[in-house]
Amino acid sequence: MKDRISKYACGKYVWILLVLLPSCSGGGNDQPAEEEQGIVTALPEQKNTVTVMELKRRNFDHELVSNGKVEARQYADLSFRVTSEPIAQIYVKNGDRVRKGQKIAELALFILDNKLQQARNSLAQAELDMQDVLIGQGYAPDRMQDVPAAIRELAETRSGYAQSLANYELARYEREQAALTAPFDGVIANLTGKSFNTPDASKPFCRVIGTERMEASFTVLESELPLIEEGDRVEVTPYAATLPPCKGCVTEINPMVDENGMVQVKAVVESPKRLFDGMNVRVSVKRSVPDQLVIPKTAVVLRSGKQVVFTLKDGKAMWNYVQTGLENMTEYTVTGDGMEEGAQIIVTGNVNLAHEAPVVVREEK
Repeated sequence: MKDRISKYACGKYVWILLVLLPSCSGGGNDQPAEEEQGIVTALPEQKNTVTVMELKRRNFDHELVSNGKVEARQYADLSFRVTSEPIAQIYVKNGDRVRKGQKIAELALFILDNKLQQARNSLAQAELDMQDVLIGQGYAPDRMQDVPAAIRELAETRSGYAQSLANYELARYEREQAALTAPFDGVIANLTGKSFNTPDASKPFCRVIGTERMEASFTVLESELPLIEEGDRVEVTPYAATLPPCKGCVTEINPMVDENGMVQVKAVVESPKRLFDGMNVRVSVKRSVPDQLVIPKTAVVLRSGKQVVFTLKDGKAMWNYVQTGLENMTEYTVTGDGMEEGAQIIVTGNVNLAHEAPVVVREEK
């Protein structure tokens, strides 16, 4: 019986050892595999590839951009003085170019011509009556220079000559105003009148816009006033994409700041024939500012909300806090730590750089 128990116990222990051995051997093999895997996945440190430029002092082409409108420097709203007669003929339409003195429209003339003739006849009769008065006073009508002013005034009043002359001048003026003519070279706009209708007395018949000189009106911030002067170059670009920019220069700066902190500025535009009065445009004011440290905008990155420029020193990227000043579409003026003439500025490949990170300079072709 004892032999049986001992055999059974030995068999049990052997079975336990056989069960435990695979787990022990597996645990022993896992640790070297993990170490080997860690060695394989560790990568060598890689250097960042960057491009650099030498910081130099030079003239900076400052550019100030604003929205504005095109305005005609010269325009005239034309109206008929006489609104009792219908429009007989309209010779132009909106958009037509006219020359100074060119006829634009004309009223029916029969009644106006008749009224003028009646006034002329009345004046001639009054002149004869005035001569009779002067003869009665003992003066020769053909020597009016010898007639005293008081006697002549008396004769004009008694004969009705003064009143007839005033009526004649009025009739002649109305006849002349029956035709609208262009006061200067320009283009027709806002023409709403129709032939065979009487003119609308409440609004102008049309507008003549002088196109020889157009100007762009725009605003700048009060803080930008030191950056703009009369004579500065401008480019006026219509929002209509098919039109190229027009060149011009600043001619007027209104010496007042409005409630929004804005200042009104005007610039004369050269070659304005493709611009319309009231057209919305983008105005770019350009001015050359001398002796500035200038860097590309790509050289500036943000770190914790601050502007940073990396410089190259001994193959490493050095972190520098900077302050940007003037700007245009592609560049800044800059001041701050490390911003000295001759410094090597990293301009590309700087997005993920850290302080003293090793870099490789790529030569630009």
